[in-house]
Amino acid sequence: MGKPTGFKEIARMDRSYLPAADRITHYNEFTVALSDEEMSHQGARCMDCGIPFCHEGCPVDNLIPDWNDLVYQGDWRAAIDVLHSTNNFPEFTGRICPAPCEASCTLNIDDAPVTIKNIELSIVEKAWEEGWIQPQIAPHKTGKRVAVVGSGPAGMAAAQQLARAGHSISVYEKQDGVGGLLRYGIPDFKLTKQVIKRRMGQMKAEGVKFHVNTHVGTPGFPTQRLLDNYDAVVLAGGAEQPRDLPVPGRGLKGIHFAMDFLRANSKVVQGVPGAEEHLISAAGKHVVVIGGGDTGSDCIGTSNRHGAESVTQIEILDKPPAKEDKGLTWPDWPNKLRTSSSQEEGCERMWNVTTKEFLGDDGGNLRAIRCALVRWDKDAQGRWQMSEVAGSEFELRADLVTLAMGFVHPVHEGMLADLGVTLDARGNVQGTTAGADAYRTSIDGVFTAGDMRRGQSLVVWAIREGRQCARAVDEYLMGVTSLPR
Repeated sequence: MGKPTGFKEIARMDRSYLPAADRITHYNEFTVALSDEEMSHQGARCMDCGIPFCHEGCPVDNLIPDWNDLVYQGDWRAAIDVLHSTNNFPEFTGRICPAPCEASCTLNIDDAPVTIKNIELSIVEKAWEEGWIQPQIAPHKTGKRVAVVGSGPAGMAAAQQLARAGHSISVYEKQDGVGGLLRYGIPDFKLTKQVIKRRMGQMKAEGVKFHVNTHVGTPGFPTQRLLDNYDAVVLAGGAEQPRDLPVPGRGLKGIHFAMDFLRANSKVVQGVPGAEEHLISAAGKHVVVIGGGDTGSDCIGTSNRHGAESVTQIEILDKPPAKEDKGLTWPDWPNKLRTSSSQEEGCERMWNVTTKEFLGDDGGNLRAIRCALVRWDKDAQGRWQMSEVAGSEFELRADLVTLAMGFVHPVHEGMLADLGVTLDARGNVQGTTAGADAYRTSIDGVFTAGDMRRGQSLVVWAIREGRQCARAVDEYLMGVTSLPR
């Protein structure tokens, strides 16, 4: 805990943003950090609540009250050690995690939770500045070789933990840069890629070898090569099969999956040679983003930076309430209206809207979307059912549409089909049972973690899965393991 009376004496203060008019002119991060003294005061607000519900909210099991207190006491060096004991990459979660821990904070009952996410980011950034984060090189090598397929947060976490256990680790990434969706899927204005490069430097020193432009399950790299050359394999390729919208006009020019739009832009921003040729520009266009989640928000922020004429985001679900009923929701993550920094930069948001048809011109180019309003009602069994509101059809002008409706499961063609791993009912790679075995697939020596196993989820869940999978792999290879859960 922090100061016993701190939460009564000190108001919540979070990092702020640069003005929207300024930040949409570039792709740099735009948060304004607090001073060390201000962060110490925020750490003091952590109360002696008896049961730290923030632990329940945090998927990676961060020891939040412990490092809040250390920041309050000014012991930043100890704080980073406590933070790293559960989270390999707090600079990732400190930037892009939605902070379910703050929703679970006891002080959130009064809508003033401890600024946990900001404190976490401040700790790790100070640790990098002070040079406290150094490679943790295993004192002894086991002689075991492990391949990790996918370099997103799950693959990176598994690779780092296994390298520190003394195994020889090779990470295979099909893109030309390490990081998975962190690299090209999340815009640079939310996550500067220097933070990935820093960790890569640490991991390389710890013995991790990264292989980019290597697509496992293609003629250039047959899947069998993994089974032949490694003692264990970790499948951490994510859930990359996007949810499509098969309505009339889907084949018109100007309709793109959100990740294709974001990836093409990020490659230009990061200076990838030849990327300009594949840019999907929103400049001067009327953009419609279909899907109300984080990926949709990233499309909004990117479109505004391109100079879009207008941006509209449509969501098929009801508009969430402005404020949750704490008596019904706390300490769980509540369904309530949230406005992202990208939405604040400019867009029209519409709810209860379904897309019925894409309309084009004579040249096959998108010109508009035919939509209708819907309503949601419960049937006799209490299940929500959607129905169209009679006479509610309307058209939205659209030159560019991004489909940001989430991902259904991992891509099955190629590697997964070659391996023949068992899939669950949702099409994800299935673990054998529970506990440590939850990360074992139906193929001996092949493990899985992250979105490829659990479905589309958060970065913080991916890190947790990577860490736990690494423990399961280490125990499989050595019979015992000392890696943390």
